[in-house]
Amino acid sequence: MTNSTSSPTAGRRQIRNIGIADLIGYRLPVPGVVSILHRISGLLMFLLLPLLLWVFEASLSSTTSYERLVAFCQGTLARLVLLALGWALLHHMCAGVRFLLLDRHVGLERAASRRSAWIVFAVSGPLALVLALFLFGVL
Repeated sequence: MTNSTSSPTAGRRQIRNIGIADLIGYRLPVPGVVSILHRISGLLMFLLLPLLLWVFEASLSSTTSYERLVAFCQGTLARLVLLALGWALLHHMCAGVRFLLLDRHVGLERAASRRSAWIVFAVSGPLALVLALFLFGVL
């Protein structure tokens, strides 16, 4: 039996899990950021769905509850929640179109994927800004 110092994994790249301390210096590519924000926006919409159903029910139950709801929505906190929900919907929709195109094998190359990720930000960002201006009475 020979004494060999090389292991079967010698020359291969070592794979290890990322630790919490490693996340600080880790830079995710733009398509990865779009993917994570797509998941976050979907989760936000899912978690706020009971609130939306309650608001919808309250708006239809009586004139008094509708007027109270309108008065409540004039507050800054309610407007921020509506803005977060609006951003989630807009981003999720734009990123969803991107992912549907990727599922159809459109834009799978690195440059095209990066460009489509930037397009998602270029479309959803201004739309969310217009929504914010509308919610806070500037438009």
